Amino acid sequence: MSLRKLVGLIHPRMAVIIHDLAVTALAWWVAKLLRYALRPDEIVSFQLLEFPIVLLVQGLIFRWTGLYKSVWRFASLPDLWNILRAVVIGSLAIGLSLFLYNRLDGVPRSVLLLYPALLSLFLGGPRLTYRFWKDNRRDLHSPAVKRVLIIGADRAGEVLSRDLHHDSRYIVVGFIDDRAGLRGASINGHPVLGRLEQLPEVAREAAVDMLLIALPAASTVEMRRVVALCDTTGLPYRTVPRLEDVVAGRAQFNQIKEVAIEDLLGRDTVQLDWESIRQTLTGRHVLVTGGGGSIGSELCRQVARLGAQSLIVVEQSEYNLYRIAQELRADFPELILEAVLANCGDPAAMRKLFIEARPQVVFHAAAYKHVPMLQAQLRTAFRNNVLCTRTVADMACQAGVECFVLISTDKAVNPTSVMGACKRVAEIYCQNLNAHAETRFITVRFGNVLDSAGSVVPLFRRQIREGGPVTVTHPEVSRYFMTIPESCQLILQSASIGVGGEIFALDMGQPVKIRDLAEQMIHLAGKKPGSEIPIVYTGLRSGEKLFEELFHPLENYSATEHAKIFLAQYREVSWELLQAMLNNADEAVAAYNEDDLRRCVSSLLPSFRWSEESQPDNVVSIRRTNPEST
Repeated sequence: MSLRKLVGLIHPRMAVIIHDLAVTALAWWVAKLLRYALRPDEIVSFQLLEFPIVLLVQGLIFRWTGLYKSVWRFASLPDLWNILRAVVIGSLAIGLSLFLYNRLDGVPRSVLLLYPALLSLFLGGPRLTYRFWKDNRRDLHSPAVKRVLIIGADRAGEVLSRDLHHDSRYIVVGFIDDRAGLRGASINGHPVLGRLEQLPEVAREAAVDMLLIALPAASTVEMRRVVALCDTTGLPYRTVPRLEDVVAGRAQFNQIKEVAIEDLLGRDTVQLDWESIRQTLTGRHVLVTGGGGSIGSELCRQVARLGAQSLIVVEQSEYNLYRIAQELRADFPELILEAVLANCGDPAAMRKLFIEARPQVVFHAAAYKHVPMLQAQLRTAFRNNVLCTRTVADMACQAGVECFVLISTDKAVNPTSVMGACKRVAEIYCQNLNAHAETRFITVRFGNVLDSAGSVVPLFRRQIREGGPVTVTHPEVSRYFMTIPESCQLILQSASIGVGGEIFALDMGQPVKIRDLAEQMIHLAGKKPGSEIPIVYTGLRSGEKLFEELFHPLENYSATEHAKIFLAQYREVSWELLQAMLNNADEAVAAYNEDDLRRCVSSLLPSFRWSEESQPDNVVSIRRTNPEST
């Protein structure tokens, strides 16, 4: 058998043990030689069991201190400290053992001082040498090794450079940072090469293959600037997760990922009163309708994370309910979870659920939301978005629920679509029901949610993946955007501060043109808008607006205690008239009489204009110019 095969049969851990015992014997022998070299008239002598005792005692100390749990590839200061601890304790134990064996005959006291110093050197030296060799054993000219430039020389950049030092796929050539105090500085042996404006020329001169953005706390404005500069280089770029994603446990601090559209369209984090939110939810029985959807599922996660005693998830999609229930049971095993497969418009099912579960807080997220699809399906939209809301709200009143939060949309303001009109009617009902119930009814309005099911972002992503074209309805169409976690945080905050009857909305900053969104997503995919991925304008669809609004002019919105949360003032409607209209609408839905249903909606929303696609051919379009009377 060849020597190489023999070595291959030895387990790496056993090889380390053999090495350490061998250098232990070597250190003891050299320590005695050095001691007797100072006195050449004395003769070096070794007792019969001297080496076996030294090896046995020191080997046991190595095992006790856990020296063999560490890996040479990642040897560091904690490992060196462990070595020092092992050799010092081992030296004392060896001295005691030899004293008991032969009263230290032939072992001068100075050997017990030289031995730990030599053994520390013999143990630590090979380990650090091996790590240095592994860290630098990279073919710098290999095409598989990428030369990377890190943007941001703060804590995140420093940690990232340290982690990449152990990854044979990357070579860090330096940093880019705008801080004047870092000019000419070196971090982990890598120089700060310039300011952010110099990124294109620095990347070219340093022959960089990839850019890594290490700015987790950057605002969206700063992030857009950085990405724009990265685009000018023509190089691929990646980023580390945002700080709020790290804090929320959705990502790791040093994880490298592609720049997502959320990184560029998200806004500065809204400062919320988490203590107030916890007081509203901790230890409470919470019910979420539509709990398998984009907003509903994130609400369930945050409610569970905030310590709700029990959570009831109502969902009519079997698959969505199964998915969120499995996730919640895995992540929150202590949570009392009830997954209910039911339609919110089923009075018998809702009555039984509220009587048995006795929820204290209800988040009503169940709704149809696809504007073009609902435009020609008034009965379905009204039944789900209005009558189901009425059913759940009435049951909440009867069950003595403390707080009921309706999830609404900016499309309910001056609605031009069937979906928006139905959500506005639901708002009106909950606002006015508040005056006739002990339950606090609160409405939360927000714009488009990034990456939610059926939204424009997944659509654009699929179209780009398929090579285009990317379809935009109009060059000037714009929308407000927020992330799913942010929208759910607004909902939770509203539940904690609302006294009943309010409509809350978030200051969503500046609206984003959908054309710019499409171009940015094409850039992030490494393509060029127009030439590689065409953008096609298809025209506004029925019910769509060029821009959305968060408040009706008559609502006279005002500020709240939170700088970015606004309040729309309550507009009262005759309760008896409202009930009568909804009863008539309910009868029209039951009879599938969309003509009567259209008249009911027009009575509730006189300013709503019916498009041709939302009515049959034999119905004349109803057009009013007076402001919404409700």
